[in-house]
Amino acid sequence: MEKRWMATIDLETLEVRADPEFRFKCLDNCGKCCEVLEIPLRDEDIARIEELGYNAWEFVDYEKLFYRGDKFLGYALKKRPFDDACVFLDPDTKRCRIYSHRPLACRLYPFIFVRNGKKMEVYVRMDSFCPGINHPNGEPVTREFLLKEYGDVIKEYRAKVLNE
Repeated sequence: MEKRWMATIDLETLEVRADPEFRFKCLDNCGKCCEVLEIPLRDEDIARIEELGYNAWEFVDYEKLFYRGDKFLGYALKKRPFDDACVFLDPDTKRCRIYSHRPLACRLYPFIFVRNGKKMEVYVRMDSFCPGINHPNGEPVTREFLLKEYGDVIKEYRAKVLNE
């Protein structure tokens, strides 16, 4: 996976330094990330989806495990056997059936957030299958964009930094 730096957020001041050239736009009815990627599930993701009435056995792939080093991170989101896409991707509309409750990894894609002391570095996965990366009608990665799209994630990391 090739990744490229997009921005750095100062978690104390919320100042953002970003690549002014990069643009991103998630395209409606695309679903390519839902077809290609293996999505890790956190316990919080599983609980949120179960609140919708799904049983974990319907959407958790207990045979696929995610690790960082020797630390177990979680299981994978299940894929459909007939097309290898996420079980929640509508095959006709290419839209997510649980969009407002989707896992954190889905919400963040194609961005990767890495805490580095009191700064948060934002990278983008340069996946060739994603038509939204550097899309001409995309939004630049600005402070406003990051707070609008990922404000809750930034707030969570900011609370950890300010309480240290």
